[in-house]
Amino acid sequence: MDEILKQALLYDFYGELLNDHQKEIYEQFVLEDLSLSEIAQDAGISRQGVHDLVKRCQKSLEGYEAKLHLVEKFLKIKEEIQQIHERLEEYDSEKQPVNEMIEKIRSISDRIIEEL
Repeated sequence: MDEILKQALLYDFYGELLNDHQKEIYEQFVLEDLSLSEIAQDAGISRQGVHDLVKRCQKSLEGYEAKLHLVEKFLKIKEEIQQIHERLEEYDSEKQPVNEMIEKIRSISDRIIEEL
């Protein structure tokens, strides 16, 4: 997975667990793509201070994911739903028996339920 996407997903799921100052700096760096120097100047801290804060935030967010696995579960469920869409497309194009399609979709939905 692209590193920026990974950071954004971690922030989406766990960002509220950071304090306001951490959220502001992390958002500027990851989501707004500002440089360390730009953030440092705006926040009135050193460039190294911004770098350290961003690294601590990343470590915290990754720690939450290691314990809770919410992003991992989200991505698996998203993949399973895509498979449902693919099965429905196959049905439309191949005109397979309805029972066969229902069984494939039921199998995928069972995996989603297990994941939750």
